Amino acid sequence: MGLANANIQLRNPRRLELGAMEVEALADAGAVHVCNPAHVQMQLRLRVGFVGALVMGDQPLLGAIAMEDMDLVVVPKTRQVVVNPESPNVASSVAKRETAPVTC
Repeated sequence: MGLANANIQLRNPRRLELGAMEVEALADAGAVHVCNPAHVQMQLRLRVGFVGALVMGDQPLLGAIAMEDMDLVVVPKTRQVVVNPESPNVASSVAKRETAPVTC
């Protein structure tokens, strides 16, 4: 699907008084994890690896697992991150795809 940028809000669910932080994140359907740079970790007072997010790099990264959890997709033509048009009101996720039987 490629790369896109998206404005997302990050927050520390254990420190709601800190409020949300809006960042421009790189959304990469080929990446697996969520990654936050050290300055985001410090500002939100997050632990290393908190809720599956890695502290690394210099730009927030929104990977495939997080996008699937939130039912977001990358539109290749516009390079935008949008809510999945096939399920706009209720998030859905695929746990296992059925495959057609293999015949020889």
